Amino acid sequence: MGKTSKAATRAKNKYNATNYDRLYPYVKKGRKAVYEEAAKAAGVSLNDYITTAIEEKVARDRLKEENKTGHGR
Repeated sequence: MGKTSKAATRAKNKYNATNYDRLYPYVKKGRKAVYEEAAKAAGVSLNDYITTAIEEKVARDRLKEENKTGHGR
């Protein structure tokens, strides 16, 4: 593949800034490699692996809260 033009890079950066929020999680030394290996084994990118894990945790916590308060039935 050829080099990406500066205009294309600017366009991608503009699109990303408009459509995505950035997270910068810090993890203990050595954990990044564990997460990368798990993502690779699952056949997804590290970003997809992490965001799926976060979404699953949010869903579990919401369900737990709904069951505790009796809402959502």
